[in-house]
Amino acid sequence: MDVIMAKNRFAEIYTKYVRREGSDKLFAYLENSDFFTAPASGRFHMAQEGGLCTHSVNVYERLLSLVKADLGDGYAEVYSDETLAIVGLLHDVCKVNTYVVDYRNVKEKDGWVKKPFYKVEERFPYGHGEKSVFIVSQYMRLTAEEAISINWHMGGFDQRVKGGSYSVSEAYDKYKLAVYLHIADVMATYLDEERGEKFQ
Repeated sequence: MDVIMAKNRFAEIYTKYVRREGSDKLFAYLENSDFFTAPASGRFHMAQEGGLCTHSVNVYERLLSLVKADLGDGYAEVYSDETLAIVGLLHDVCKVNTYVVDYRNVKEKDGWVKKPFYKVEERFPYGHGEKSVFIVSQYMRLTAEEAISINWHMGGFDQRVKGGSYSVSEAYDKYKLAVYLHIADVMATYLDEERGEKFQ
């Protein structure tokens, strides 16, 4: 999915389902940031222009598919289309304005050459999932389940879990949407997306 296609798909889903007060201001924030052109990571999945938006759409599509497969046609009685769009599309807004292009020397057969790479310049070191919750909450209210799901979407990869926190287990026990979102994120990252850096 190219940058324009990903942005159009994101906007289509967002404007169709996310109608909460403040959602228009949040979308304007995303448009005025690098959300639609930023990579999803510095050197892992979708480390390319537009990767963050593409990843967000991929996670939403995986999430919707998982929920429908598990809950059937009545899924919307459990999770509204708005809730699924919010957590799927916005789980990684913590990465907005975080990556910059820098250059490093790389040895090739003909000698050393300068190659571009994405460098992390964290301007607001608030964490990962919790930072996404913080940013979204500046514009619109989240339900407890939406906030918990976004907060813990990294699962065992979350630095708090690596530090010994058991809260993710409690979150997954109480909020099944958090489980669906984590699985959707893993599936999109490892099954749907390119690995490594890609500069055009």
